[in-house]
Amino acid sequence: MAIRVLHVATGNVGRIALSQLIEDPRFDLAGLVVSDPAKVGRDAGELAGVDVVAGVAATGDLGAALAAVRPECTVYCALSETRLSDALGDVRKILASGSNVVATSPVPLIYPWGVLPDRMIEPVEEACRTGGTSVFVTGVDPGWVNDLLPFAIASTCRRVEQVRCSEIADYATYDGGPVIFDFMGFGRPVGDLPKMFRPGMLAASWGVSLRMMARGFGFELDDITERFEQEPAPEAFDVAAGHIPAGGVAAMRFQIAGVVGGTEALVIDHTTRLRGDLRPDWPQPAQDGGSYRLEIVGEPSYRVDVCPTSVRGDHNHAAIAAGAGRVVNAIPDVVAAPPGLRTPLDLPFGTARGVFATTLTR
Repeated sequence: MAIRVLHVATGNVGRIALSQLIEDPRFDLAGLVVSDPAKVGRDAGELAGVDVVAGVAATGDLGAALAAVRPECTVYCALSETRLSDALGDVRKILASGSNVVATSPVPLIYPWGVLPDRMIEPVEEACRTGGTSVFVTGVDPGWVNDLLPFAIASTCRRVEQVRCSEIADYATYDGGPVIFDFMGFGRPVGDLPKMFRPGMLAASWGVSLRMMARGFGFELDDITERFEQEPAPEAFDVAAGHIPAGGVAAMRFQIAGVVGGTEALVIDHTTRLRGDLRPDWPQPAQDGGSYRLEIVGEPSYRVDVCPTSVRGDHNHAAIAAGAGRVVNAIPDVVAAPPGLRTPLDLPFGTARGVFATTLTR
């Protein structure tokens, strides 16, 4: 029987997740919540960009939607980078209502212990107890590239000395202005630091994956370090999200490392450009535009390049679709899980069950 689902948000990730909920027979889309008043009343199929009338009209009232729909699971894809408290409040409301949650945000809930204070974690756990529900937050990076992929490859090693997870991408076609300009700080003068580069923010955003990886490998981190570089634009140019002035940040590289015994055992390394010719000395992707890379130093050692592509868009679209797919495909396991905050360490690795075409899985 199809799982009754409520969907929240139709931004870059949410729109793609919504299209899967409409088309995937495992799910029954029963409600849709949006934040833009201009979207209220419009059909979910139209907002998802699919050639289907879903028969579900968008509403702007989360509480009313939960009461009307009574979903088994809510897919939450709202932006949280600039509204963490509000997003946590939304998740608590959904959980306490009796609906499980799979989500792309708030990112710290991927593995909040040691990242968020107990005063922010306990209300989420209390909401799970109240509703008898579970919550699973994930994505691609932070997410699959720095949890299941390292564990899968490292499971073939007799020993591991270091794991490095990298995203190497050109974001010129990514149109998420709030992320590009407000959170990451592209276009600002070098040294005019955005929220992402304030002390502790990188560790908070990607430290969740480092701490979760450490637990999965069976050790604790002594420290998490962070470092970054910024590269200015040699001249002004435009990207999908807007204008980059001459001298404004047009490329950046940042690294977050989990340290054990003075050694960087776990490293998350991001190289992000808005033009492919900038900083050729920094890591280069394995395919035009962007790729993910896992490097393991050990016995044996590995370099694994993951090159997402999509018939519906470029590498940026493919990466967003991967994150949306990871969340939606987790719904059955999260619904079946015991109440509480869930991580990849708690859920089965087989969350791909059901994604093949129906004709192949009968």
